[in-house]
Amino acid sequence: MSSVEQYAQAHLVTDSAEGHRTIPVALRYDPEADPRTVTVALPGAIPNEWSFARDLLEQGLRAPATSGDIRVWPCGRVQIVMEFHTRDGVTVVQFDSSALIRFLRRTYAAATPVTH
Repeated sequence: MSSVEQYAQAHLVTDSAEGHRTIPVALRYDPEADPRTVTVALPGAIPNEWSFARDLLEQGLRAPATSGDIRVWPCGRVQIVMEFHTRDGVTVVQFDSSALIRFLRRTYAAATPVTH
C-alpha cells in the first residue's frame, strides 16, 4: 500500500469584493496511517490541514454530507463545495468534482493490497 498526494486547484469562496480566489490545495491519503481518512491542506487557512473520513468525501459527491465541523456537497453538475468550520469562522472551498473523483479512485487503488 502506498500513500497518495494530489494537487488540485480550488476556489476559495469569500464574501469580499474579490469573490472567488483560486488557491492550490493538496489532497493526501496514507493507508498505513489510517485507511479510512483523507487530508485536505489549504494554504493560508487556520488550521491549514483537515483530516476526515474518506466516506464523507465520497458521500458529498452525490448529496450533502456532514461530519463534525466539515460539510461537503455537490454544487451543480461539476462542482463540489467543502465547508470547514472553526471557532474563528468558516472556510469555504469549491472544487471541480473531476479532481476529487480522480483522487478518490487513486486512494482506493492505493489501499488495495497487491497480490502476486
